Amino acid sequence: MTAASHVRAIAIPLRPLFILIVALGSFLLFLVQPLIARLALPLLGGAPSVWNTAMVFYQAALLLGYLYAHALQHLPLRRQVLLHVAVLLAAALTLPLGLPETGLPPPGREARWLLLLLATGIGPLFVAIAAQAPLMQAWFALSSDPEARAPWFLYAASNAGSLAGLLAYPFLLEPLTALPNQQALWSGLYLLLLGLVAVAGLFLVRSAAPPQAVARTRVPVPFARQLYWVLLAAVPSGLMISTTTHITTDIMAMPLLWVLPLGLYLLSFILVFGRQGERWFMAARVAAPILLLVFGAAGLLSLDRAASIYGLASLFLLFAVAVALHGQLAISRPHVAALTRFYLCLSLGGVLGGLFAALLAPLLFDWVWEHPILLLAAALLMPAGPLTARIGRLWSGMGLPSRLLRTLAPGVALALSFWLGAVFNPQEPSPVQLLALLVIACLAVLAIGRPLMFSWQFAMFMLAVGGWQQLDISSIEGARTRSFFGVYTIQNVQSAKVRRLLHGTTLHGIQSLEPARTRSPMSYYAPDSGVGRAMRAIPALFGDGARVGFVGLGAGTLACYAKAGQAWTAFEIDPAVVELAVARRAFTYVADCKPDLRLVLGDARLTLAGEPRGSFDLLAVDAFSSDSVPLHLLTVEALRVYMAALAPDGILLLHVSNRFLNLERVVAAAIEAEGLVGRRLRYTPANDDALAGYAYSSSDWIMVARTPGRLEEAVAAATGGPHATAAWEPLAPAGDVRPWTDSFASILPVLKPLRSLL
Repeated sequence: MTAASHVRAIAIPLRPLFILIVALGSFLLFLVQPLIARLALPLLGGAPSVWNTAMVFYQAALLLGYLYAHALQHLPLRRQVLLHVAVLLAAALTLPLGLPETGLPPPGREARWLLLLLATGIGPLFVAIAAQAPLMQAWFALSSDPEARAPWFLYAASNAGSLAGLLAYPFLLEPLTALPNQQALWSGLYLLLLGLVAVAGLFLVRSAAPPQAVARTRVPVPFARQLYWVLLAAVPSGLMISTTTHITTDIMAMPLLWVLPLGLYLLSFILVFGRQGERWFMAARVAAPILLLVFGAAGLLSLDRAASIYGLASLFLLFAVAVALHGQLAISRPHVAALTRFYLCLSLGGVLGGLFAALLAPLLFDWVWEHPILLLAAALLMPAGPLTARIGRLWSGMGLPSRLLRTLAPGVALALSFWLGAVFNPQEPSPVQLLALLVIACLAVLAIGRPLMFSWQFAMFMLAVGGWQQLDISSIEGARTRSFFGVYTIQNVQSAKVRRLLHGTTLHGIQSLEPARTRSPMSYYAPDSGVGRAMRAIPALFGDGARVGFVGLGAGTLACYAKAGQAWTAFEIDPAVVELAVARRAFTYVADCKPDLRLVLGDARLTLAGEPRGSFDLLAVDAFSSDSVPLHLLTVEALRVYMAALAPDGILLLHVSNRFLNLERVVAAAIEAEGLVGRRLRYTPANDDALAGYAYSSSDWIMVARTPGRLEEAVAAATGGPHATAAWEPLAPAGDVRPWTDSFASILPVLKPLRSLL
């Protein structure tokens, strides 16, 4: 019996084997993404941009993998197998999975530093696995299987494996296992994949000569068609990243929220390349233009709560747009001989969309303008037809109504949009304003199926509901600042005579514009808030020479609690915040109250760990990224860093206000695990005429001490003033919430009810 006949006698089930290989490779590819980003998150202050920058690396590595798979097609099958197995073995030398130890990134170069870190840490592994999906499909096309000439089912298996990997991490691995176990599991599955690829390659090489006609056929693909594929892939990729930015900025940068947009993005591929793909595509091409009008425009509304609701609505919009555009890709897919070129164009589009949204946009724009720009690009590419044949004839006809519609519609929409930009109030719109919006919306609906006209009407609608206002803010010098860590906006509210600092959609500081009140702490730092009471109690607790530290500079509000003789230190990760609060003096708290404030730039955990033990008598942790506290600042290890920086009788204050998560239970679990004690204070401003003109905000603060006796002394000293409405209370029990650690954290047990999102 010859070797070839012996292999045939083994009768390896070829199709299930290739489905397993493709699915497992994609599973590993997308399991590693949240895992590695989770490892990198503490190194960059828990910023939402960590995931977006990591996504650009993943897409670029995916493109390299696809280029490698495409290049292999010029070699005989035997050489392909030998070379690919060798590449997988070489990449295995970098196991176990992890990131190299390195120093802190230089300010302003965080994105470049992270890309280099990922390239050196997981680059070889990622590129080797990224080649799996197109390469295995190309190999399968050379087999004698009846489905060899239409291996698109393997693409569906690839996307199913990708989605399974994404969902497995936040719902199984992250809640149930620690990071070292996750890394070991991934490494073991990689070795299994390597073995399966070797078996499949050996079978194909030693079996009877496969039909080479498919491989040798060269089907020319026009450049215009390839460019169209790239554009169709680029827009959903960019939208996925811009949508991720919004929801992780408002809630928390962590895997559970990272995977939602990416999961919907992958699901769109699964659906349109599946058996019912055409049905999904036909439904999306009808629904997507309407959803663009409703949800796309809502993203420009200047409402804090609306922005949070829009974060959820934008997920539906992303899904509809992705299904429509990816469905057009599925319909226009080429002959199997051009399979790897098709995937190469898809990957290139993904990289370009990611580069624009994650790296170029923060450099080019002072606000998240990339999101409406990508929505407009989606409108231009939308493969939609007129809602009815009669509407289609209305635009294309030669009669007077048709000519008037084509001539007047753009100008009418522009005029109404410009007028609304000057008068529209989304909180209290007048009937006339609503009517004007309705006219633009109706023109946009009538224009569906005419890409240029629909895009124009859609642009006018977005400008009308908030785009003009956003452009006005961006036109004011110094009103906005954008960095790796987010978008900062300064607003003067003349009716209240205050200046506000917003990070994303969340208020981060207020200062009065009245000279007599410029030194009065406002917003979350009111005198009767938890931190306000503790700051006023410092002389009684620690004497005149107290040493005070606070994490998160913000507008510098806390500096106005400083007294003569006290030594104050602020820890801030973002140079842009220091520029606003100190250098430019957009807010004058620091200049007016504590001009000798010591500033330490860098991630608070890492910089605090470098301070001498017992450096502070009181430490307030108030680091926020929009509405979220960076996850790594609430772990047991973080708590140990804080307590090490405090004197034996020192007091720790933690700001845990959050619209979406019950962080009190997380802190309670960590305090209990470390044998510490704590109290909480939920502050709500009193409705008192004496407080008129003071813009105070509700806040939740937790006080932590080493012993019950010291905690009682601090609580007794940190009493409220005459307008106080709340007292220090025992912490809510942690219950079934496990303390967060650097290797374990899950937000599932501490999510607030759905009504908290509204």
